[in-house]
Amino acid sequence: MLRAPLDAVRAGARYMNAVLGGQDYPRYVEHLRRRHPDRPIPTESEYWRERHAAADRNPGTRCC
Repeated sequence: MLRAPLDAVRAGARYMNAVLGGQDYPRYVEHLRRRHPDRPIPTESEYWRERHAAADRNPGTRCC
């Protein structure tokens, strides 16, 4: 009885997580390990700091 609404809430949470970039850091780490094993892996805070700095350096890639 409660399964369908619970599944809908979970699907909505997964969608919002994807939209907000919740899986970006783990994907980046996996990419580094697979394609660039010689590079150091940044911490999550270092990753987000650099990502936001890159967006500030190149504002043409975002909508607003």
